Amino acid sequence: MAIEQTYLMVKPDGVQRGLCGDILSRFERKGLKIVAMKFMVIPKGTAEDHYGEHKGKGFYDSLISYITSGPVLAMVLEGENAVAVCRGMMGKTNPQESAPGTIRGDFGMVTGMNLIHGSDSPQSAAREISIFFKPEELIPYRRTADDWIYE
Repeated sequence: MAIEQTYLMVKPDGVQRGLCGDILSRFERKGLKIVAMKFMVIPKGTAEDHYGEHKGKGFYDSLISYITSGPVLAMVLEGENAVAVCRGMMGKTNPQESAPGTIRGDFGMVTGMNLIHGSDSPQSAAREISIFFKPEELIPYRRTADDWIYE
């Protein structure tokens, strides 16, 4: 079993639309475990660190402006192949191309307001988790429900 952690963030549009609970409950019902969570407004410098790979691209400034425009729900989830599982549940970046049943497919309309960010690899997850959480903010614990989720 490849248990891994991933970083997820309900973006400002998801928060403003009151979708945090709906989004989070999908991941919990799937069987993923919350190991850290915080509600925050991302400082500009943190946003620049997070989206550094996009610096110089035409959408970079608007991306930074958008992600710092209001509160987000930042979280670390844990589970077997958590990165891939969460990416699949999120749907494609463009909500109009996302399948029904995915978060973006069910709740989104346009790429610029696509509700959620999720790490795209275990390496990205480790980097993103370290940007938003201190090691002591990750809470390891045994969840008895895991006996009913994993073989």
